[in-house]
Amino acid sequence: MKKNNLTIVIAVILGLVGGYVLFAPNSSHQAESHDHADTASQNQKWTCSMHPQIMQDNPGQCPLCGMDLIPVDNDMGGLQPNQFSMSEHAMALANVQTTVVEERPTDSNTMQLSGKITANESLNSVQSSYFNGRIETLDINTTGETVRRGQKLATIYSPELVAAQQELLTSAGLKETQPELYSAVRNKLKIWKLTEAQIQSMEKSGKVMHFTPIYANTTGTVIEKLVNNGDYVKAGQPLFKIANLNTVWAEFDAYETQIPGLEIGQKITVSTNAYKNDFREAKITFIEPTLNTSTRTVLVRAEMSNSKGTLKPGMFVNGSVKGLNASSAKELLVPSTAVMWTGKRSIVYVQPDNTQPMFEMREVNLGPLVNTNYTILSGLQAGETIVTNGTFTIDAAAQLNGKSSMMNHKASQSMDKMVVPPDFQKELSQIIIPYMSLKDALVAGDPVAGKKAAIDLVEKLKKEGQSALSAKSSSFWKAKKDLLVSMAQNLSKAEVLASQRKQFIELSQEMIAVVELFGIGQSVYHQFCPMANNNEGAGWLSFDKSIKNPYFGEVMLSCGKIIAELD
Repeated sequence: MKKNNLTIVIAVILGLVGGYVLFAPNSSHQAESHDHADTASQNQKWTCSMHPQIMQDNPGQCPLCGMDLIPVDNDMGGLQPNQFSMSEHAMALANVQTTVVEERPTDSNTMQLSGKITANESLNSVQSSYFNGRIETLDINTTGETVRRGQKLATIYSPELVAAQQELLTSAGLKETQPELYSAVRNKLKIWKLTEAQIQSMEKSGKVMHFTPIYANTTGTVIEKLVNNGDYVKAGQPLFKIANLNTVWAEFDAYETQIPGLEIGQKITVSTNAYKNDFREAKITFIEPTLNTSTRTVLVRAEMSNSKGTLKPGMFVNGSVKGLNASSAKELLVPSTAVMWTGKRSIVYVQPDNTQPMFEMREVNLGPLVNTNYTILSGLQAGETIVTNGTFTIDAAAQLNGKSSMMNHKASQSMDKMVVPPDFQKELSQIIIPYMSLKDALVAGDPVAGKKAAIDLVEKLKKEGQSALSAKSSSFWKAKKDLLVSMAQNLSKAEVLASQRKQFIELSQEMIAVVELFGIGQSVYHQFCPMANNNEGAGWLSFDKSIKNPYFGEVMLSCGKIIAELD
């Protein structure tokens, strides 16, 4: 009996232990869950639906508008920091459409140019006063009035002209005995643009004109009135600017890639936005000999007849011209609906994976508009998928996710560091050297040294960074390199220290992004001053831990802090 009782007790104990093992909560699982919850809580960000640039670690109210902050979705689903996702339902409501970027042949070797109508400068004239005096009356009182050659424009009282007329009357009585004096006085009046009829009238009447009329020396339209009644004027002072608009110029901007297909005498078909179906043939009469380094364009001019006055200076025009040589070259074209603008920036939204509703913003460098497509000079590659419809909705989603967007350029611009060859990092380290020299020149307040360093930076950028990269890395580097070259060139043209420091802000922002993205094979410090850039803050790179502020120099040399050490 005792043995049976013992057996039962042991069985009960074993049952309890087994039940606990089988059904008790797993402590390690609990700990794991707890850890995930803690991590999620720590990573949770809060933003404002009206001001998505606000990003805080805790809930609360927006410091700008006072609205309650909303949580940002932390479920990244394998997305990179610069990417965001949308639901299928949201994409359907926004009618989001995409297209694959393709290389296409140029449109039958036909180039599309855009420009505007300007006055023909060779026919412009300035009506000036030929002597000192006072404006008594103006017969032309408004700009835009049409005048004819010989038409009276104004009346001037001139004491010196009155005295010259009295000399004429005196010398007229002595012309038999002193013909040289008489001839000299008459010539003096003719130089002052008095007509032969006026001079003869004075001699015949024996009276002096106290108020002398000014007559138009050309036919045209008054484009600027420079005097008013009662004004005192000096000899040679402009009174009116007159333009003859019977012929006008159509001036176009041609990109440097289009220059080989243009020459003087070439036919161009011109249309205006005002008269879209009025196509006019003209000939190219001038191609600017120098390239505008800011826009990378040259001015192309065609002269056009305007006898009916329908072409107004300032009108926008489009030009279509056949290239000189047929070419099999291809170019990247994207629909104009895919491109968004904000200031100087042109952006598109890329869908990295066609099977996933995720997107990222990409800055692009645009070429000419060909029909309804833009030529892409840099920023995209053939085969990438871009958004062509619903771009504003995509941009709004980017803002709400705290990502870089059209209106929120500074938000979350960082990306996962790309794996690149050591040789490429070595080349980038050479580019950093003139950048550091530029930074040191601004610290010292030396604009001459800053200008030289900026020129050196341009040369290094053009020379270095040629090592083989992956397609994605190459695309990003090409876009960043073109942008850095443009910024450094603009800074090299600045003569004033304040202007150099202002342009150094954006240059540093892009340089920091390059170093974060690719690395340079050595440590460099990202430093930041919250008071620079009108208290919006600005950063820069330095090899030295000590703060030497390039935006204030010796005024506030140590203002700033180290944001990160970029290895």
